[in-house]
Amino acid sequence: MSLDPPTYLASLQSNIRQRPIPWDGAVRAGTLTEEQLARIRSVDKIKKDVRKQTIESDLDGYSALFVGGSGKKSVLELAAKRQDVVQYILVLLNDLLTTVPALSKALVKTGDPYQHFIPLLGHRTVTDDPIPLLTSTVLVSLMAGSRDESPAASKALPLIYSYLSSLTTNADAGLQDIGVQEYSSLLYGHVPREQFWAQRSETVAPLIKILRAAAGIGSGGDAAASLWSGMTNPSRSGFEGSLGGGVGLQLLYHVLLVIWQLSFEATEIGDDLNKEYDFIALYTQLLRLSPKEKTTRLLLSTLLNILVANQNTLLAIAVLARLPTLLENLKTRQFNDPDLREDLDRLRELLEEYTKTKTTFDEYVGEVNSGRLHWSPPHRNTVFWAENARKILDYENGTLIRKLADIMKQPWEDEKSVLAIACNDIGCLVREVPEKRGQLEKLGLKTRVMELMGEADENVRWESLRALGGWLQYSFDTK
Repeated sequence: MSLDPPTYLASLQSNIRQRPIPWDGAVRAGTLTEEQLARIRSVDKIKKDVRKQTIESDLDGYSALFVGGSGKKSVLELAAKRQDVVQYILVLLNDLLTTVPALSKALVKTGDPYQHFIPLLGHRTVTDDPIPLLTSTVLVSLMAGSRDESPAASKALPLIYSYLSSLTTNADAGLQDIGVQEYSSLLYGHVPREQFWAQRSETVAPLIKILRAAAGIGSGGDAAASLWSGMTNPSRSGFEGSLGGGVGLQLLYHVLLVIWQLSFEATEIGDDLNKEYDFIALYTQLLRLSPKEKTTRLLLSTLLNILVANQNTLLAIAVLARLPTLLENLKTRQFNDPDLREDLDRLRELLEEYTKTKTTFDEYVGEVNSGRLHWSPPHRNTVFWAENARKILDYENGTLIRKLADIMKQPWEDEKSVLAIACNDIGCLVREVPEKRGQLEKLGLKTRVMELMGEADENVRWESLRALGGWLQYSFDTK
């Protein structure tokens, strides 16, 4: 998938192309050889079709120019102390890789072309030196152009992703966009997508942070709670030009594109994606605010990929996030994109079929099994607890209550509302089925509730106090 190069990168490359290099003097100084210079001049600043023909007729020679071979050093090795020459060669090489696909494949055939460029990434942090950035562009063009999934590529990928992560976490939106677009170029197959997910604390998490900012929410627990309660306050009713958190429309689109590419691994990553990043709720919120058809299409297509592959676990979460209602509203809008309309219809049909046979109890089961709790309607509904408390305790021989106990054991440092909700649910169970108190105590739930009374979070303290009140009331009533 080809994207227009980011403005900052295109400007940097253009400036370097225009710099005069004293090539003959560089040869005399041993910065490169006469043979190397001859090959450079044969393809530099000439028509693309002539350049393509020249390289394709001498692939071995141009491979040796850039990565060495037959005991000879590459031009980058010889010119290592001349930063101006290195920059020029990196820009030239990237130009050649993007216009002559055969060169990428020829370089890959040398065995491990990446080893010649990885050291130029430096310490994989953003500095004023343009060489790491130019190198990352070459590495991405080389790997993506050849669609390489070899062991050499798998070895280089983690280092490339780490460097690109330093771009996506930079405060400069231009550098962020470069990193995101280069991610997109690399996610061409299962192997790079698998590695991208394996490094998700570096790769995915910063992108989710950008999306949360675009949705008008922060990254803490209060923001997650507000996302579910509908209390978020985006800067405007729809995205126009600049979004919440200063996220531009172009950057938003490119981030959504990367997540869409990643969603083709939905079977393997779907549950964890939602558990770790509250993905379904976030995408539902983004869909509600989507500014353009192209962003709406990516949001719908990604949700479809994730939900189709994880129906048993995530459809319940989608219902809790009120996605069906939103889809019905979207159906009334006039979209020109036929793929968008098709994905919208498929999503609506999927959720309609699910909701036909599911009850509020099923939704609650789905929420607990997701491993994350939200202030969805059942938690505060006294009728729900009166009708379902015993079913919850008996469900699959206590599986559901054990899952609730597992949720309560976690600290939830960034989302204390989960603990508050869990305490609420335990209190409701004790009040509705007091004779089952022993079942809860054996799972350590009473002890955990008492521990949470010392939490710094006011809501957790309040809900734990209410839950313990059920135990105390039962004790007094049975004396």
